[in-house]
Amino acid sequence: MGKEKKYPKAIINWPEDERPRERLLKLGAENLSNTELLAIILRVGSNGKSAIDMARELMNEYQTFRNIDSKSFAELKRKGLGIAKIAQIKAAIEIGKRFLNDKSLTKVKVETSKDIVDYFKPSLRDMKKEIFKAVLLDGKNKIIKEVTISEGTLTKSIVHPREVIKEAVIESSAALVLIHNHPSGEPEPSQDDIEITNRIISACDLVGIKVLDHIIIGDDNYFSFFNEGLIKEE
Repeated sequence: MGKEKKYPKAIINWPEDERPRERLLKLGAENLSNTELLAIILRVGSNGKSAIDMARELMNEYQTFRNIDSKSFAELKRKGLGIAKIAQIKAAIEIGKRFLNDKSLTKVKVETSKDIVDYFKPSLRDMKKEIFKAVLLDGKNKIIKEVTISEGTLTKSIVHPREVIKEAVIESSAALVLIHNHPSGEPEPSQDDIEITNRIISACDLVGIKVLDHIIIGDDNYFSFFNEGLIKEE
């Protein structure tokens, strides 16, 4: 038996039923491998490599889309990707994050800290800076809206209770959950985290808005002030 013939590098020269885009149209995106999906995003290859070659190298190097997303433009450029291709990858991953948020936010009822974590973890755990949000709830603990209160290093001078109250009053919120991330990956609260939480709880009590929890998102875990007894159930 002769040696098996290899396909040419250019995907356009592959048999039609082997091309990632045609396979997606025929079988559905859910049936493609991560490498094939990434190759479709890249569209064409460069430097003598096909899009599938480039995608395979990236997946072998980083294993997951999350790991790819965590890399900077400069790091990915060193892997032979141009700015346009890096932008395409970053945009596609961001669309996926927003799709998860869009699908899960509308009138979700919050019963436990995990309900909030499941929604926010994909978008917050890999952020390079701290993002502090308030999740506004109606009288039945259904999410009305999420509001970003501050971005950057969390300090008492940056996060003001009045900003939280202003948004909650505008939306006629009955309760809210505070949430922010720790880029270090460790969710244990700092002294500032604790003091900020207590200040916001006190301020919200004055206008009849209940703070149900403050959740800190780490890498693969989280800290809930309510679960740990730092916010008391009434």
